[in-house]
Amino acid sequence: MKSASLFLAHCSFRMLNRHFIFLLTILAGVILVLAPFAAYASYELAYRGRVYPGIKLDNTKEQLSVGTVTVQFHQNETSQLIKQWDVPIDSFDVQTDWPATQKKLINTGRRGNFIDDLKIKILAWRQGVAIEPVLSYDRQKVEDFVAAVSAEIDKPVVEPKFKLVNGRVVEFQQGRDGLTTQKQLFTDRIIMAAFYTASSSPIEIPAAVQQPTAPAGDMTAESLGIKEKIGVGTSTYKGSIPGRKHNVALTASRLNGSLVAPGATFSFNDAIGDVSSETGFQQAYVIKDGRTELGDGGGVCQVSTTLFRAVLAAGLPIGERRTHSYRVGYYEQNSPPGFDATVYSPTTDFKFINDTQSYLLIQAKADNSTASLIVEIWGTSDGRVAKTTKPVVTDQVAPPPDVYQDDPSIPAGQVRQVDWKAWGAKVTFSYTVTRGGETIYQKTFVSNYKPWQAVFLKGTGN
Repeated sequence: MKSASLFLAHCSFRMLNRHFIFLLTILAGVILVLAPFAAYASYELAYRGRVYPGIKLDNTKEQLSVGTVTVQFHQNETSQLIKQWDVPIDSFDVQTDWPATQKKLINTGRRGNFIDDLKIKILAWRQGVAIEPVLSYDRQKVEDFVAAVSAEIDKPVVEPKFKLVNGRVVEFQQGRDGLTTQKQLFTDRIIMAAFYTASSSPIEIPAAVQQPTAPAGDMTAESLGIKEKIGVGTSTYKGSIPGRKHNVALTASRLNGSLVAPGATFSFNDAIGDVSSETGFQQAYVIKDGRTELGDGGGVCQVSTTLFRAVLAAGLPIGERRTHSYRVGYYEQNSPPGFDATVYSPTTDFKFINDTQSYLLIQAKADNSTASLIVEIWGTSDGRVAKTTKPVVTDQVAPPPDVYQDDPSIPAGQVRQVDWKAWGAKVTFSYTVTRGGETIYQKTFVSNYKPWQAVFLKGTGN
């Protein structure tokens, strides 16, 4: 019995020993498996809220603010250099945004994707990871620079001008491609190259070429659909000073021969171009800042007004039209009130749409000897009929009393009138275009004219 008990005790001890060894083995395995995670957890805890080892600031941009940005413009992306600008980067108020940069350094390796973050940490531990600083700059100053450069590059498209000679459309002014800087893309290129990539390569200025809408090749009235006169507008400008007459004739010559493609929107300002003394215009009275005063281009509105009347007669849709601030006598010499259209580039334009299937040709001629102007629109009639109702004049308001102002620049005893009285009024007329008994376009024009007072300058000088 004693031998049997000893044997059983020995067997129990061996089994217990085996279980203990097994448990130790399991425990060791668990420790081996969990050790990396424990170490990783300890690592994360040690660098909580801190920059991971090996992640450092890229110092290549330390001297950025003392560098320059070089921008270049070529005839196209690959050809000859036309012009180059070098602008100091510090003119854009570039500086390091330290709070944002510190946040960027801390967040590196903490993007939320375990595998990607682990790769960054291992790379930083092995060879280091350089992080670019976050830069702040004055975007408005960048955009101002872009605008200034664009002003030197941009040029409007010039449509060729034509005239009818024995039924043939003959070109008498060549067209020219326009060029428009893509300002947003240009701005983005400067910001990306100078402030994010620290590129030393020149920045190419992106620009889009705009071609004239007029067709190339052999042009005849028949091929363009210019067969007949479809609209006429007239006006007179008796009593205009010589400078105003000159401007009316010059504007008419610029408008004359304009070709409008089917579906195109015609812009009066684009067709006439720059209005200034540099382009041949003289001083004449214009409405500016609530006053009638001498300025370059007085009289241009005589032509836009007459074109407006021709467009109405032709039955074409009006895209943009604005009345004058007050009733101007020139525009009522041969017309009731309400049939005027003012222009003032670049804020105020007159536009119409060619919704016909053929080209339209605008013919304009001013006769300063009779102070008369005629604008004709040629094309192909599609059977449309345009009608305007008789204008209704309401809400008439008498002009304020005359005003006399002392002016030391005028000799004493002399009086000079610089503004003329006009009744205020609301003028309304309807414009309806039909074809085959169906209304294809309808619009009510409402013109609100302010009462205008006469202003006299009374001399007080020596």
